[in-house]
Amino acid sequence: MLFHVRMDVDIPLNTSEEIVSRLKADEKERSQQLQRTGKWRHIWREVGQYANISIFDVESTAELHELLVSLPLFPYMRIAVTPLCSHLRSTRTTADSGISRNRLNRKRRKTKT
Repeated sequence: MLFHVRMDVDIPLNTSEEIVSRLKADEKERSQQLQRTGKWRHIWREVGQYANISIFDVESTAELHELLVSLPLFPYMRIAVTPLCSHLRSTRTTADSGISRNRLNRKRRKTKT
């Protein structure tokens, strides 16, 4: 299952620099680990904001929840999650099947005849 996830980070201003530095280092390590596994497929920074837009590829909403709460900055995040599915008019390969839409449509037409 694919999910579009927006994460806005808001660390309180009175948090010590030492704690902030440690949180950021731990967050970087965890996010890169999830990216290497393929669960965190894409990440983009929002210009001028301490926020990102990401694409996660997980088996369930429960798995996504577990991944998000495992992030060191999670207590300081506002998170918005949108489930995604492939669009019928997409010419790209679908994320969950590896079959292009055109190929999938040809298969559907053949089975109808």
